[in-house]
Amino acid sequence: MSDALSASWLSTKWGIDTVKINAMRRAGELVAVRPAQSQEWLYPAWQFGPDGQVREDVARLLAAARDRGVKTEQLHELLERRSGMTGGERLRDDLAAGRIDHVLDAIRSL
Repeated sequence: MSDALSASWLSTKWGIDTVKINAMRRAGELVAVRPAQSQEWLYPAWQFGPDGQVREDVARLLAAARDRGVKTEQLHELLERRSGMTGGERLRDDLAAGRIDHVLDAIRSL
């Protein structure tokens, strides 16, 4: 998986312990995926802004996914899908551009 960050990288960036980051993952505050044959959780970069902090809309996104019973792996796969019929943007790009309603509509359509 490209465009993903390790807990140790986030720990260094945020100045907090990896235990706290893993607690945020377990609490549903962060999306993390574990690649096959790996012991390490990776945190997709789309959920972080340019400053390295969690985007404000991520909480709404995760709440909508929970309401629909969408697991974090499914949510990550959804955000990697193309956003429309033409162009190269993905739903994660819509999230980064602040088009949260479009992303939420995609989740609700599952």
